[in-house]
Amino acid sequence: MIVEGVLMAENIIKVTLDVDELPKTWYNILPDLPEPLPAALHPATKEPLRPEEWEALFPKGLVRQELSEETDIRIPDEVREALIRIGRPTPLYRAKRLEDALKTPARIYYKREDVSPAGSHKPNTAIAQAYFNYSEGIEHLTTETGAGQWGSALSAAASYFGMKCTVFMVRSSYDSKPYRKYVMKLFGADVIPSPSDTTEYGRCMLKKDPGCSGSLGIAISEAIEIAMKSERTKYSLGSVLNHVMLHQTVIGLETKKQLEKIGEKPDKLIACVGGGSNFAGFTFPFIRDKMKGKNDIRFIAVEPKSVPSLTGVAEGTSRYEYDFGDTAGMTPLLKMHTLGHDFIPETIHAGGLRYHGMAPTVSLLYDHGIIDAEAIGQEDTFTASRLFTRTEGIIPAPESSHAIASAISHALECKKTGDPGVIVFNLSGHGLLDLQNYANIFSL
Repeated sequence: MIVEGVLMAENIIKVTLDVDELPKTWYNILPDLPEPLPAALHPATKEPLRPEEWEALFPKGLVRQELSEETDIRIPDEVREALIRIGRPTPLYRAKRLEDALKTPARIYYKREDVSPAGSHKPNTAIAQAYFNYSEGIEHLTTETGAGQWGSALSAAASYFGMKCTVFMVRSSYDSKPYRKYVMKLFGADVIPSPSDTTEYGRCMLKKDPGCSGSLGIAISEAIEIAMKSERTKYSLGSVLNHVMLHQTVIGLETKKQLEKIGEKPDKLIACVGGGSNFAGFTFPFIRDKMKGKNDIRFIAVEPKSVPSLTGVAEGTSRYEYDFGDTAGMTPLLKMHTLGHDFIPETIHAGGLRYHGMAPTVSLLYDHGIIDAEAIGQEDTFTASRLFTRTEGIIPAPESSHAIASAISHALECKKTGDPGVIVFNLSGHGLLDLQNYANIFSL
């Protein structure tokens, strides 16, 4: 039976939205935070960054969004059209076969961000960033990528607007995920393993450690160095900053509509975190309601045990303080939960989560106890992803599998207590280009 975008059968609940229901505005959480977000600081003077100083890296349109105090920011028609072209709005599914395998009374739902051409949520901001750069005459974008999902998304978005794109890919992922670089190259991007001999900073890192596996912080430094030295070139960031969180809120805004269509009120919203963008995009529209006393949802950010930027606070390995977003210290200083900008994490398969810091907005919410955090090890993550693959028929990205592992854990708690809770998680990307990692873990 299909009623107003809801397919309901004995074992299937799929909730879709019409293209006219794609949000017309992004949600900006800054005005609703429990305290003002601490200002970004100039890396040299340590003074609050002025708008014109932000513009050394980003176009004026994105800088306005970064600093805006408007709650709802209009999505340009050109961006909405591009989002529709890549498959938005995305569907919400009930994980009935997973529930049955767990024998849990919990109802589990997942938002499918894996259905975009890039295979993840990243195009939601890549398209917006490329548009605002293009509209101001920028011809070339530089960026970093870990697992390759952000690099793939920005490469596609740059191609859509006829722009050049250079991607510095963390070397450990460049070597272990070759098909991601092929995707980027097909879209016309230059893909460079980081650290590289292309930049002064890359050469410095290779001199210190010729076998360096790289990190997102190092790759960011290289991308910024190229952007700062080239005309009509700007840097694009796939996570952390407020304008990126803003663009991703289409996920949560859609999810709210979909849950309302089937009369479900979630008890827990779960997403993986590296820099924080898919978690923010998924949860912020619901957090707005919680801060207004309209729900009592528990929001859970799930990170790798080896990169505990949030959960490491309890152990003293992470701190909530000002730090650089990159390893070289070229970015503005941001107040965030950080492991230290010189932190180089283990070479785990979830390359997109190998970042030393957490988005300032997410960090502030965690510091105020509005969101919770969990850390899960790689073995448990892949065990959960295999069960999800065999029950729901989707191979998830290693990053997204952290959210799946948490959802399974909470569903099993419901089994113990008999509580029929409602658990919703964000399936932020697929793992079809991560099969070598699955082969390595399971000896396939």
